[in-house]
Amino acid sequence: MHVIFLEDVPDKAHAGEVVKVADGYARNYLLPKGLAQVVTPEILKRVDKIKSEGDTRRIKETEAMEELAQLLDNTRINVTARVTPTGRYYGAITNNRIAEELTSVLGRDIDRRIVEVIEPIREPGEHEITLRLSSDIQATIYINAENEE
Repeated sequence: MHVIFLEDVPDKAHAGEVVKVADGYARNYLLPKGLAQVVTPEILKRVDKIKSEGDTRRIKETEAMEELAQLLDNTRINVTARVTPTGRYYGAITNNRIAEELTSVLGRDIDRRIVEVIEPIREPGEHEITLRLSSDIQATIYINAENEE
Protein backbone atom coordinates (compact mmCIF):
# COMPACT_ATOMS: atom_id res chain seq x y z
CA MET A 1 0.00 0.00 0.00
CA HIS A 2 1.31 3.46 -0.87
CA VAL A 3 0.96 6.00 1.94
CA ILE A 4 2.07 9.56 2.49
CA PHE A 5 3.61 10.19 5.88
CA LEU A 6 2.07 13.09 7.78
CA GLU A 7 4.70 12.99 10.53
CA ASP A 8 8.26 11.74 10.82
CA VAL A 9 8.49 8.06 11.72
CA PRO A 10 12.03 7.10 12.77
CA ASP A 11 13.75 4.63 10.44
CA LYS A 12 10.79 4.71 8.01
CA ALA A 13 10.19 8.11 6.43
CA HIS A 14 9.95 11.86 6.93
CA ALA A 15 6.75 13.87 6.70
CA GLY A 16 5.60 14.35 3.11
CA GLU A 17 7.31 11.26 1.70
CA VAL A 18 5.29 8.75 -0.32
CA VAL A 19 6.37 5.23 0.58
CA LYS A 20 5.13 1.73 -0.15
CA VAL A 21 4.57 -0.10 3.14
CA ALA A 22 3.04 -3.42 4.14
CA ASP A 23 -0.76 -3.36 4.21
CA GLY A 24 -0.94 -4.56 7.81
CA TYR A 25 1.58 -1.97 9.01
CA ALA A 26 -0.46 0.77 7.37
CA ARG A 27 -3.88 -0.47 8.55
CA ASN A 28 -2.87 -1.42 12.08
CA TYR A 29 -0.31 1.24 12.99
CA LEU A 30 0.20 4.18 10.65
CA LEU A 31 -3.40 5.01 9.75
CA PRO A 32 -5.00 4.65 13.23
CA LYS A 33 -2.28 6.78 14.85
CA GLY A 34 -2.61 9.48 12.19
CA LEU A 35 1.00 9.13 11.10
CA ALA A 36 0.12 8.54 7.44
CA GLN A 37 -2.72 8.55 4.93
CA VAL A 38 -3.43 6.43 1.89
CA VAL A 39 -2.24 8.19 -1.27
CA THR A 40 -5.08 9.83 -3.20
CA PRO A 41 -5.04 12.58 -5.82
CA GLU A 42 -6.28 15.10 -3.21
CA ILE A 43 -3.50 14.19 -0.79
CA LEU A 44 -0.86 14.47 -3.53
CA LYS A 45 -1.89 18.09 -4.05
CA ARG A 46 -0.93 18.80 -0.42
CA VAL A 47 2.48 17.10 -0.52
CA ASP A 48 4.47 20.36 -0.57
CA LYS A 49 2.59 21.76 2.41
CA ILE A 50 3.05 18.53 4.40
CA LYS A 51 6.79 18.50 3.57
CA SER A 52 7.29 22.11 4.64
CA GLU A 53 5.40 21.56 7.91
CA GLY A 54 7.50 18.46 8.58
CA ASP A 55 10.71 20.35 7.83
CA THR A 56 9.89 23.19 10.23
CA ARG A 57 8.88 20.71 12.96
CA ARG A 58 12.12 18.75 12.40
CA ILE A 59 14.21 21.95 12.63
CA LYS A 60 12.56 22.95 15.92
CA GLU A 61 13.05 19.45 17.36
CA THR A 62 16.69 19.42 16.27
CA GLU A 63 17.35 22.77 17.95
CA ALA A 64 15.69 21.54 21.15
CA MET A 65 17.71 18.32 21.10
CA GLU A 66 20.99 20.19 20.50
CA GLU A 67 20.23 22.40 23.50
CA LEU A 68 19.46 19.32 25.60
CA ALA A 69 22.65 17.62 24.38
CA GLN A 70 24.75 20.59 25.51
CA LEU A 71 23.05 20.47 28.90
CA LEU A 72 23.54 16.72 29.29
CA ASP A 73 27.00 16.26 27.78
CA ASN A 74 29.63 15.23 30.36
CA THR A 75 27.05 15.24 33.18
CA ARG A 76 27.98 13.06 36.15
CA ILE A 77 25.35 11.39 38.28
CA ASN A 78 25.52 9.10 41.29
CA VAL A 79 23.33 6.02 41.47
CA THR A 80 23.17 3.71 44.46
CA ALA A 81 21.83 0.19 44.78
CA ARG A 82 22.13 -2.78 47.13
CA VAL A 83 25.15 -5.00 46.55
CA THR A 84 25.39 -8.76 47.10
CA PRO A 85 28.23 -10.28 49.15
CA THR A 86 29.96 -11.09 45.85
CA GLY A 87 30.13 -7.40 44.90
CA ARG A 88 27.41 -7.35 42.24
CA TYR A 89 24.08 -5.57 42.42
CA TYR A 90 20.82 -7.26 43.27
CA GLY A 91 19.17 -6.74 39.90
CA ALA A 92 20.78 -4.04 37.76
CA ILE A 93 20.81 -0.32 37.05
CA THR A 94 18.81 0.07 33.84
CA ASN A 95 17.91 2.88 31.47
CA ASN A 96 14.74 3.57 33.50
CA ARG A 97 16.73 4.25 36.65
CA ILE A 98 19.27 6.40 34.80
CA ALA A 99 16.48 8.47 33.19
CA GLU A 100 14.85 9.00 36.61
CA GLU A 101 18.16 10.19 38.10
CA LEU A 102 18.78 12.55 35.18
CA THR A 103 15.25 13.94 35.54
CA SER A 104 15.76 14.61 39.24
CA VAL A 105 19.23 16.14 38.77
CA LEU A 106 18.38 18.36 35.80
CA GLY A 107 14.76 19.18 36.60
CA ARG A 108 13.76 18.31 33.02
CA ASP A 109 11.89 15.22 31.94
CA ILE A 110 14.29 12.74 30.31
CA ASP A 111 12.73 9.88 28.35
CA ARG A 112 14.13 6.43 29.12
CA ARG A 113 14.25 5.56 25.41
CA ILE A 114 17.10 7.99 24.72
CA VAL A 115 19.35 6.26 27.26
CA GLU A 116 21.38 3.56 25.50
CA VAL A 117 22.54 1.05 28.06
CA ILE A 118 24.14 -1.68 25.99
CA GLU A 119 24.42 -3.91 29.01
CA PRO A 120 22.71 -3.12 32.33
CA ILE A 121 25.09 -1.95 35.06
CA ARG A 122 25.58 -4.84 37.48
CA GLU A 123 28.69 -3.75 39.40
CA PRO A 124 29.70 -0.58 41.25
CA GLY A 125 32.12 1.73 39.50
CA GLU A 126 32.40 4.47 36.89
CA HIS A 127 30.37 3.86 33.71
CA GLU A 128 30.06 5.85 30.47
CA ILE A 129 26.58 5.93 28.91
CA THR A 130 25.52 7.34 25.54
CA LEU A 131 22.27 9.24 25.12
CA ARG A 132 20.85 9.19 21.59
CA LEU A 133 18.68 12.28 21.38
CA SER A 134 18.03 11.92 17.66
CA SER A 135 19.55 10.05 14.76
CA ASP A 136 22.56 12.39 14.61
CA ILE A 137 22.66 14.05 18.05
CA GLN A 138 24.29 12.25 20.97
CA ALA A 139 25.47 13.13 24.46
CA THR A 140 27.70 11.21 26.84
CA ILE A 141 27.09 11.03 30.58
CA TYR A 142 29.08 9.39 33.34
CA ILE A 143 27.51 7.32 36.07
CA ASN A 144 29.15 6.68 39.40
CA ALA A 145 27.45 3.49 40.58
CA GLU A 146 27.85 3.07 44.33
CA ASN A 147 26.96 0.66 47.10
CA GLU A 148 23.79 1.53 48.99
CA GLU A 149 24.53 1.62 52.69
